[in-house]
Amino acid sequence: MEAADQQGVRSVQRALDILGLLTPERPAISIREIVDATGLAKTTVLRMVSTLEQSGLLWATPGGYMAGPGLWRWAHLAQRSWELPPDTQRVMRELAARRRETVNVYVARDIYRVCIAQQEGPQPLRHVVHVGDELPMWAGASAKILLRDASPALLDRVAKSSPYGAGHVKRLREWIDEAAVRGYAESHGEREEGLSAVAAPILGQSGGVIAALGLSGPTIRFTEDRVAEFAADLKQVARELSERGFAHPFGDGR
Repeated sequence: MEAADQQGVRSVQRALDILGLLTPERPAISIREIVDATGLAKTTVLRMVSTLEQSGLLWATPGGYMAGPGLWRWAHLAQRSWELPPDTQRVMRELAARRRETVNVYVARDIYRVCIAQQEGPQPLRHVVHVGDELPMWAGASAKILLRDASPALLDRVAKSSPYGAGHVKRLREWIDEAAVRGYAESHGEREEGLSAVAAPILGQSGGVIAALGLSGPTIRFTEDRVAEFAADLKQVARELSERGFAHPFGDGR
């Protein structure tokens, strides 16, 4: 039974790996490309592609296999579940226009932070991530906010995932404590040289951090005076979002 379960999990992972090969830059992929990318035998790939096609998750075209219509239902469900309310989106647009930097909302997912919403800044040189992107938690302003209520065990795991090793946990705790006292966090070149960010917590009903609202952009524009202005604005907007209610679907209403 255990061997069968492991085989089933492996098959699911392989199917997800195949679907993961599709990107906006590569909307269709051939059998040969799948074999080369996954290292699976051609017979295995053919069998899995056939199953995915029968389920509507892949669609055969002259240029290869593209995302199938079956994914649209899941995409629609995900959009309905995760898309922020119109009022929140409006607030993010106004913040991006006012501060002329990119606005992001992140939530914690184990040792990663996931971008669930973004409003790009209006300047040509700006910081952009994609909604759904997972970034590490061992650095960055939003990470310092999201880790405020983290357990010692989670902090240890985050530290071990960093380029600095387990000893990084001490620095993480210093960052988290500082952010908790100030009500916001900032970062400059911690994850990527030349990139800065400021973030503030969005709280649930019981005061726990359920998301981080941040501004990010080139370090050259994040001077001390501007960081102070960003922080004050972010804290005010995050407070309003918290009071309005921001629990669903990002947490249990804490």
